Amino acid sequence: MANRWINQLTDRDVTDEAIYLNRRQIIGGAAAGLGLAGLGQGAMAQEGLTPNDYEDITQYNNYYEFGTDKGDPAKYADALTTAPWTVSIEGMVDKPGDYAFEDIMKAMTVEERIYRLRCVEAWSMVVPWKGFELADLLNMAGVQSGAKYVAFETAYRPEEMPGLRFPVLDWPYVEGLRLDEAMHPLTIMATGIYGRDIPNQNGAPLRLVVPWKYGFKSIKSVVRITLTDKQPPTSWNKAGPREYGFYGNVNPEVSHPRWSQADERPIGGGLFARRQPTLMFNGYEEEVAGLYEGMDLTANF
Repeated sequence: MANRWINQLTDRDVTDEAIYLNRRQIIGGAAAGLGLAGLGQGAMAQEGLTPNDYEDITQYNNYYEFGTDKGDPAKYADALTTAPWTVSIEGMVDKPGDYAFEDIMKAMTVEERIYRLRCVEAWSMVVPWKGFELADLLNMAGVQSGAKYVAFETAYRPEEMPGLRFPVLDWPYVEGLRLDEAMHPLTIMATGIYGRDIPNQNGAPLRLVVPWKYGFKSIKSVVRITLTDKQPPTSWNKAGPREYGFYGNVNPEVSHPRWSQADERPIGGGLFARRQPTLMFNGYEEEVAGLYEGMDLTANF
């Protein structure tokens, strides 16, 4: 299926790694109408999206299984074995089982998506992902009626993940979405960045990307997906329910108890880069606001 969300990028525009890797070309390309400016009303915003450098994206990471410093994942994630890799799909599905990564990729339609990434810590990036829509993977497994939520689990390998020695969180890392959020066309399983395979520190070999939510919702190195009729526990919500809600939607009007979410620090802009206003649902309000119609977003944060 896939291609439910049209970003108006052509193959020439988005799969040429040389264009991605040359930031000047990207900036110039957007201005010259290479297609980046037509990424979609909510997805692109008026100012256009300029992807961060590959180094920014791969050297400044939160992946606590490898340490809590932003540089730890790049230092230590090479130890993670990503092949072979299987994803167990369980629960309320017609075809439960262990799906090999290679078999998943053969069945999926891979697309390029340039998305904003907004961290709950109030910094942000723009990332050119490669991946497939999560809906296609769930449909492959056959979602049963009655399923309401999707639970995710990251790999738990103490021998390869040195951060697991420290009880920063209740390991393994787990996350969850409502089923309608999981089936939304913007929700993808990413397998690449800048046309390359996704690096270990960014969640190899496949990770969730939900661009209207804070980054902690986009769980990395997924090994288990469970369809359920009950809201699943999530790691940060378990660790601090007053600070991290189940939804994790980017909302500049709902502050974190210890800091404002009204603006953000773009990574890669230099030491004196100005903070910029945070957009509702991270700029994807037009696409996803309807999912939360009638909800109290201050209570369901």
